[in-house]
Amino acid sequence: MDRSDHIRAAALELFTRQGYEATTMADIGAAVGMRGPSLYKHVASKQDLLAGIMTATMVSLLAAHHAAVATTGDPVERLRRATEAHVRYHARHRLEAFVGNREIRSLVEPHRARVLALRADYERCFRELVQAGVTAGVFHVGSVRLASYAVLDLGMGVSAWYREDGELSEDTVVWQYSEFALRLVGHRQP
Repeated sequence: MDRSDHIRAAALELFTRQGYEATTMADIGAAVGMRGPSLYKHVASKQDLLAGIMTATMVSLLAAHHAAVATTGDPVERLRRATEAHVRYHARHRLEAFVGNREIRSLVEPHRARVLALRADYERCFRELVQAGVTAGVFHVGSVRLASYAVLDLGMGVSAWYREDGELSEDTVVWQYSEFALRLVGHRQP
């Protein structure tokens, strides 16, 4: 891990534990064994750290989504794979999910608009999957938008409770949540 990654990891941990507003650059510096002023050789500001964390999270989610759905045209399988990627990301990146949900209010422009645009793109990806299933007659929902939000909320919730050493393996949770997502969109197994 290089110095910038170490600083980012420390900021993520502190933003999770203390909150963005309560965390100072001196806190971040102390966590990585640097004085606050030396930290500015590696990062421009606390805001840039937060924006970097939140932007990287959304870029990673979008990349995982596109990779998950790239190899099939079947609406059921595409939603299953997208949900699995979404849940797996949230199981593995709990701190990023927590900070991403709680600290959106702390972002200032232009960072806020960038992160919100990425979030809108990500939601649109799920909405398009649900719409494709409705169009194909394999999903049955009253509102495509509401169904896509429900699937997204399902996955995001995993970050609040999932632990690697818990009762269920990651693969078990991922599979079961993909089944839940298909039920949410009214897919009926033949």
